[in-house]
Amino acid sequence: MASTRAKPTLPLLLALVTVVIPGPGDAQVSIHPREAFLPQGGSVQVNCSSSCKEDLSLGLETQWLKDELESGPNWKLFELSEIGEDSSPLCFENCGTVQSSASATITVYSFPESVELRPLPALQQVGKDLTLRCHVDGGAPRTQLSAVLLRGEEILSRQPVGGHPKDPKEITFTVLASRGDHGANFSCRTELDLRPQGLALFSNVSEARGLRTFDLPATIPKLDTPDLLEVGTQQKLFCSLEGLFPASEARIYLELGGQMPTQESTNSSDSVSATALVEVTEEFDRTLPLRCVLELADQILETQRTLTVYNFSAPVLTLSQLEVSEGSQVTVKCEAHSGSKVVLLSGVEPRPPTPQVQFTLNASSEDHKRSFFCSAALEVAGKFLFKNQTLELHVLYGPRLDETDCLGNWTWQEGSQQTLKCQAWGNPSPKMTCRRKADGALLPIGVVKSVKQEMNGTYVCHAFSSHGNVTRNVYLTVLYHSQNNWTIIILVPVLLVIVGLVMAASYVYNRQRKIRIYKLQKAQEEAIKLKGQAPPP
Repeated sequence: MASTRAKPTLPLLLALVTVVIPGPGDAQVSIHPREAFLPQGGSVQVNCSSSCKEDLSLGLETQWLKDELESGPNWKLFELSEIGEDSSPLCFENCGTVQSSASATITVYSFPESVELRPLPALQQVGKDLTLRCHVDGGAPRTQLSAVLLRGEEILSRQPVGGHPKDPKEITFTVLASRGDHGANFSCRTELDLRPQGLALFSNVSEARGLRTFDLPATIPKLDTPDLLEVGTQQKLFCSLEGLFPASEARIYLELGGQMPTQESTNSSDSVSATALVEVTEEFDRTLPLRCVLELADQILETQRTLTVYNFSAPVLTLSQLEVSEGSQVTVKCEAHSGSKVVLLSGVEPRPPTPQVQFTLNASSEDHKRSFFCSAALEVAGKFLFKNQTLELHVLYGPRLDETDCLGNWTWQEGSQQTLKCQAWGNPSPKMTCRRKADGALLPIGVVKSVKQEMNGTYVCHAFSSHGNVTRNVYLTVLYHSQNNWTIIILVPVLLVIVGLVMAASYVYNRQRKIRIYKLQKAQEEAIKLKGQAPPP
């Protein structure tokens, strides 16, 4: 919106100068004032005078309204009014046959009728040049009129307006838009500097306009979505973009096969995203274009990808019987569907992929809870996909009871706490009892018992189930206190004898050693005596 203001009434500035132009008899014509500085539409008095003394004709030429106020023999006083622009009124005389003239300079000043900052773009991209246009209508003198671009109260640029006061003028400013300009107010101010004429600096400011900026990263939206969509599944489509501003004003959406699925978009401080959950059905085309589109201001960023729809059923793994008795035959078969092929079946040597693989085995106890694994593969868009199936075989067999499961010999100390560990295995799980051969007394299995002397004996452990039974003898020896006393009685004398023998051997050894040392000393003394009795040479 343009800003206007009332025309002020300001002082008229006059410069009184006499211009002398030689004529007959040295006649002279002059004009007062020589220079005038006044507001537009103002008035000024002009005095024309001459030194001519005979046959004088005196007048004033001007384009403005004039009134002759007073006159004398050789002068006239005029008033010029409604002066609209700069002009040069002319005083002339006819002195006899000679003509002469003198002119004055009138300078008009005026404030701009309006100053307006042209509308800004709805959104300006960061890092791009923004051209601001300041429209000025009127204002004079243009040589003393400037246009100032403001961001808030900050002066960004100042330029002279120039041109003719009657011609509207548009002054352009170019600034580099930044994120900091988002929400800033820009305005244009005119400054008419009349201080050289002894007046003041007069300004007029346009209405402020707010700027909204936006910024986009150099990257395109990122699609986080699988390239392959399986029929019968629910797939998540996700698209996002980071580093944009302001994210709150961006729009992002997904298109699948030209249709917009139900989706949810989110905006954070500097990122946006769109998420859609899609139920993949048989009605889908085998290839679907997926688009992610981001719109901000007049900018559009787009990412595209082609998705492949496929149908892949898991292989069918079957056992002729899931539960069999030991020794029975079981057929294991794996079948692939939907164009896939079996690539692996546990229990079968590797072979080229085929639609079906099977084999037969004789079930044994080692096959109980054996897992059979089948894998099928399907090639889709140059990628191999795999699906697997697993089944477990249950084999029924009689009880097993051997040395590792049930030790044959146990020795326990009377009064100690002991547990008989004897465990049979089989399918179904067998029951088990251990009874003494002599009297059928029961010995609990897996129970902590205080050992007594009467528990001593041979036990028969019997494991049985619906698929058979097995027995094993277990010998339990109990060490009781009386046995311990006799052991001590026997051991003490043996230890005493051993100690006596060691001491006697030590005594004999030391005595013989002392005798040897004594004999050696005697022999040395005899040798010295014999050496002293020998005759001189």
